[in-house]
Amino acid sequence: MSESLAIKVSKTDSSRLPQVELKNIHFGHVFTDHMLVADYADGKWQSVEIKPYQSLSFAPSLAAIHYGQSIFEGIKAYKNANGEAVIFRPEENFNRFNESAVRMEMPEVPSEIFMEGLKQLINLDKEWIPAMENHSLYIRPFMFATDEFIGVRPSATYKFIIILSPTGPYYDKPMRIAVEEKYTRAAPGGVGEAKNAGNYGGSLKPAQDAVRNGYDQVLWTDAFEHKWLQEVGTMNVFFVLKNAVLTPSLEEGTILNGVTRKSAIVVLKEMGLNVEERRVNVEELIEAYDKGEFIEAFGTGTAATISRIKELSYKGHHMVFDLEKTQVSQQLAKRLNDIRLGVSEDKHGWITKL
Repeated sequence: MSESLAIKVSKTDSSRLPQVELKNIHFGHVFTDHMLVADYADGKWQSVEIKPYQSLSFAPSLAAIHYGQSIFEGIKAYKNANGEAVIFRPEENFNRFNESAVRMEMPEVPSEIFMEGLKQLINLDKEWIPAMENHSLYIRPFMFATDEFIGVRPSATYKFIIILSPTGPYYDKPMRIAVEEKYTRAAPGGVGEAKNAGNYGGSLKPAQDAVRNGYDQVLWTDAFEHKWLQEVGTMNVFFVLKNAVLTPSLEEGTILNGVTRKSAIVVLKEMGLNVEERRVNVEELIEAYDKGEFIEAFGTGTAATISRIKELSYKGHHMVFDLEKTQVSQQLAKRLNDIRLGVSEDKHGWITKL
């Protein structure tokens, strides 16, 4: 790392950790002692610093608020069986973060800030990683436009930040999912594959409508026919049929290229299953369910990990799954967890040790 990008470290005078109960901690409510902050101005990244977690101050004309130039990532760190702090596939998130930046006309963040800064930050706050089953340290890198200017154009300045949050399970029970029939998350040529804030802002009303109707989330469909399946609000999705495991393909650019999705595909194939990445029509699933050939469904995501789905509903069709028979998702979850915790060999090089 060049001298101009040296990371300054300012430690907190007193850690808040002794006042925090890490067992069964809720997702996204508590944050560690420190954060990493870097600024982009005059065509370069500068002022890279790890400092105590604190509030930000900004002008009402901040460009990100008005025009939505804001992206983020989600990564997790764990304590393995030997008590070591490890991170699951951070390079994949680094690459995807910069792909989102390019799509949103934002500057890419160099590895010496993103990767090295992330490692230094976690190493400083590693005691915050809960050493308990289904617990982890959630890592949130994000970047937003900081020009103090109201005008529709890319910002010339940006702020990159990484914050850390200890967490328990994101979903603590199998989910009821409504297949979306009206609203659209993404269309070909849009920003569906970029992890930008606007994708999530636009999803909130449909998701809450689903909750008001007794469901936990929505499964997004295409913008034209509302039949071709994309992803669940907070995760990618898989469907276990009698002879294959299906997951919507990335070809149209409407869904997120999930790191857990990518890992799941590798492990499912190692389990001897036929995995098909392709367009999936909800009517195809209804027909398979009626024949007794659609056995289970589950979601994958950094926050959600592997989340079982107990019901999919679409236009009066209620596909309810016997959770006693959801063996694929349970075995997949165990295999991924064993890799993260060092119980099984990391033969793919997915684990980064600090």
